[in-house]
Amino acid sequence: MNNGKSQALILGILLCVGLIGMGVVLGNAAIDYKKLDRTVSVKGLSEREFEADVVIWPIQYAVASNAVNELYEEIEQTNLQISNFLTSNNIQSSEITFSMPAIIDRSAQQYSYDDAAKFRYTASQNVTVYSNDIATVRAAMAKIADIGKQGIVLTGDDYAAQTEYLFTKLNDAKPSMIEEATKEARMVAEKFAADSNSQLGKIMTATQGQFSISERDKNNPHIKKVRVVSTVKYYLTD
Repeated sequence: MNNGKSQALILGILLCVGLIGMGVVLGNAAIDYKKLDRTVSVKGLSEREFEADVVIWPIQYAVASNAVNELYEEIEQTNLQISNFLTSNNIQSSEITFSMPAIIDRSAQQYSYDDAAKFRYTASQNVTVYSNDIATVRAAMAKIADIGKQGIVLTGDDYAAQTEYLFTKLNDAKPSMIEEATKEARMVAEKFAADSNSQLGKIMTATQGQFSISERDKNNPHIKKVRVVSTVKYYLTD
């Protein structure tokens, strides 16, 4: 009987020790888990300026006549004048294209209130320059008044007649810009950790924002501003 009580007592002691040990282990695990729960989320920005590498320059003009054949002859002559102007300003003929002319017959319009119009037919035409030589094209743009002096009526109010500048080398810039944004994010995180008496741990998550391309300003549309923001979440430790 005494042996049974002794065994029960020993078993109870061992059980208590085991429970205490388990409690200590679980307590340490909870503390470690709580430490892992401490994080800081920061953003890093990379922003650079690049020259556009493609320019699309539409030159739009209008002509009018009372005879269709004369209208087309005038379009051909005007196209030749514009082409000569462009090539004389060092723009390659392979960079010049001519769209189909848009012709309006005023007498054929169902709802026409312009019976006193001087010309029956009007046409608009686009001559487009597509080039990688931005400087040469911009120099020609500065002389566009020379076309008007030849009696050509230029129209530029149409949205389709707006000059476009494109930056097509984004993939070449991406790696270094992502690296720069990530480094800036780490610098911000390290500063936060130091201010909070903590140590910066490993990266928990990282996301890269979309690259955006915009004009630097309205007076220099050929200079593009490229930016990307990276978001990084770090663990903090004591």
